[in-house]
Amino acid sequence: MISLSPVADSSVLFSCGGQQCPAGQDCSSANTCYDPCQSYTSLNDSWRSTNNTDQSNLHCDQNLQWQGWYRMFLEGTSVRMPDYCVPMQRCGTHAPMWIDGTHPSIQDKVVQRGVCGSWTSGCCTFRSNPIHIKACPGNYYVRIVHLPTPAMTLVRTTHL
Repeated sequence: MISLSPVADSSVLFSCGGQQCPAGQDCSSANTCYDPCQSYTSLNDSWRSTNNTDQSNLHCDQNLQWQGWYRMFLEGTSVRMPDYCVPMQRCGTHAPMWIDGTHPSIQDKVVQRGVCGSWTSGCCTFRSNPIHIKACPGNYYVRIVHLPTPAMTLVRTTHL
C-alpha cells in the first residue's frame, strides 16, 4: 500500500505490515522494509535500445509478469528509461514507452512518474500505469513496473 505523504518534492512512501517504511524503502512480500537498490532483477534486452528500429521481431511488455524492482542494462552497461519522446517503431515495438518527467536524485528517494507511449498522433498518445523510480548510489536507477494499460505492442525502452 502506498502512502500519499510526501517526503521530498515528490517522494512516495510505502506501508508494510501496518507500519510505514523509511523513505526510499519498499515492502517485501514477507512484510519487511528493504532498499530496492539492494534487491532488484536485472533486465538486459538489447532490443529495448532506442536505437533499435528493427520491426521484424516485435515485443510487448504487457505479456510479462512484472514483479518487484528492475535495473536495466544494455550490453552490460547500466541504462535508464528515456525521459524524452521516443519515436514510434523503435525499441523492438510499435509504441515505445518513455517517462513523462525527470529522473529522481538520490535525495528524492522513490518517486512516481507517468509513462507515455508514442504513436501516430503524438509522443504521448498512450498513457500506461505510472511507475516508481529510485536513484541509487553508484549512478544507476531501479524501477518498479506495472503492466501497461493499452492493449497493443508497448515496450519500456532504454538509453545510455
